Amino acid sequence: MSVRSAQASKEDSAAAKTTSTDTELVLQCQQGNQQSFRQLYRRYQQRVRSTIYQLCGAYALDDLVQEVFLRVWKGLPKLRQPSQFSTWLYRICWNVASDQRGKLQRQRAFNLQLPEDTADLPLKNAKSSYTPDLMQLHYQDIIQQGMQQLSLNHRAVLVLHDLEDLPQKEVAKILGIALGTVKSRLFHARTSLRKYIIQQQGEMP
Repeated sequence: MSVRSAQASKEDSAAAKTTSTDTELVLQCQQGNQQSFRQLYRRYQQRVRSTIYQLCGAYALDDLVQEVFLRVWKGLPKLRQPSQFSTWLYRICWNVASDQRGKLQRQRAFNLQLPEDTADLPLKNAKSSYTPDLMQLHYQDIIQQGMQQLSLNHRAVLVLHDLEDLPQKEVAKILGIALGTVKSRLFHARTSLRKYIIQQQGEMP
């Protein structure tokens, strides 16, 4: 075999690896293939990061993304439907986001129980390190702020359907709710976000 033929063979092999389906990669991961897991990570890392950011904001973003993929790695051996990997992955994102919300709620409750002079300290530090200038807000900033005004349930359907382009049926499966509930939450989320954007634009000079 010539050098050129050998090189072409290697390139074809590399191309085949990059076009492996999720199902193939999952099955290989279930056999302990870490390289296949790295391919899944590279394929979905940005989507997971975007989803978690929209659901939870920038706070602890790196840690939450890492937690998602840690749960993926631990759960892959038990995944019975490899073809449903992406749906299962988004379900893990939702679970991590829900756990984070619960953690923050418990933290807020604890802060409320602290003496007044100590409970205010984290807020003072936050205000001194972040002073948003409303005069310089861009449209995307307004949308992001509007997203944070929504409940986590409403935000989730909006992120998964409108931003991640997932079908409503898949969103229902990911969140474990009825299709009608997805439609209802999506309607209310869009309405609330639209009102927020109009209100903010009206307040801008």
